[in-house]
Amino acid sequence: MATEFEIAPGRMLGGEHPCFIIAEIGQNHQGDINIAKQMIKMCKDCGADCAKFQKSELEFKFNKAALARPYNSPNSFGATYGEHKRYLEFSHEQFAELKAYADEIGIIFTASGMDEAAVDFLDQLGVPFFKVGSGDTNNLPYLEKSAAKGRPMVISSGMQTMETMKKVYETVKPINPNFCMLQCTSAYPLNPEDVHLRVIQEYQRVFPDIPIGYSGHESGLSITLASVALGAKLVERHVTLDKTWKGSDHRASLEPDELKALVTQIRIVEKALGTTAKKMQDCEIACHDKLGKSVVASVDIAAGTVLTLDMLTVKVAEPKGHAPENIHDLVGKTTKNAIENDGSINISDLL
Repeated sequence: MATEFEIAPGRMLGGEHPCFIIAEIGQNHQGDINIAKQMIKMCKDCGADCAKFQKSELEFKFNKAALARPYNSPNSFGATYGEHKRYLEFSHEQFAELKAYADEIGIIFTASGMDEAAVDFLDQLGVPFFKVGSGDTNNLPYLEKSAAKGRPMVISSGMQTMETMKKVYETVKPINPNFCMLQCTSAYPLNPEDVHLRVIQEYQRVFPDIPIGYSGHESGLSITLASVALGAKLVERHVTLDKTWKGSDHRASLEPDELKALVTQIRIVEKALGTTAKKMQDCEIACHDKLGKSVVASVDIAAGTVLTLDMLTVKVAEPKGHAPENIHDLVGKTTKNAIENDGSINISDLL
């Protein structure tokens, strides 16, 4: 059983607690704070636990040449990559405004800090936990500094190997035990054959003392639901108000009706998972009483007869007789009284 920890005030992650659902807004707000607020409200209305953004301090994340690179793309919001990113990047004041709005309506707010300076800002902002995007998962100095701040961490694993994830675990665990790992494949949108949900089970085996989750970029809901059935304790999906909007993430995102359906169906899957105890359920009693089979005589049996297996058969019977799975317990027993062909047989009928 994976451990559990408090990922946000009053909300536990792992163990038998409900799957924690992150709605990743990212930069699908188109650089418009009003759209961002609409999306936070949408996440809340759809039942997600957390609305998540991305925060970069661009001069710390990119070098000058990367920011100056021409960005000729249908998804571009500027002539250079730097202009494009600045258009989509909210200021510190705007982030504070968004967090205050999320707090007001009652949904957890956080962001992926895309560089160390962004993590410092998010720490000052007071987000309850840090999300580590796949691009920084193998950035060990970043992980060490983030872990040292003491906030819970959610670490994606796109573009990584198992050996790297072991290094991530060994780096973070001694500093901060409150973290989880997410199986993730960094492709947008993601084809089913590239998902590899079985990595969730391998992570559970290799890292048994932390919760494991799933971050998906696929179309539809079925793969994310399957991840919950495999034991994902946290799931993350990108969300949008309109898949046709400009931007590379929109096509791999869920629109409001899809997010709402995902949340509803995750809660159904959780109910269906139940426990490991196999027993007759209360809801099965009526069916068992109507159709459950019993041991009956296959011939007329005289009193004082030593039963053999060929004298017995199994049928739906009135009244109920001995349970069929215990039929061999009757063999070799002696009857107290005569039993008619087709009559029910109980242990109380035997010496």
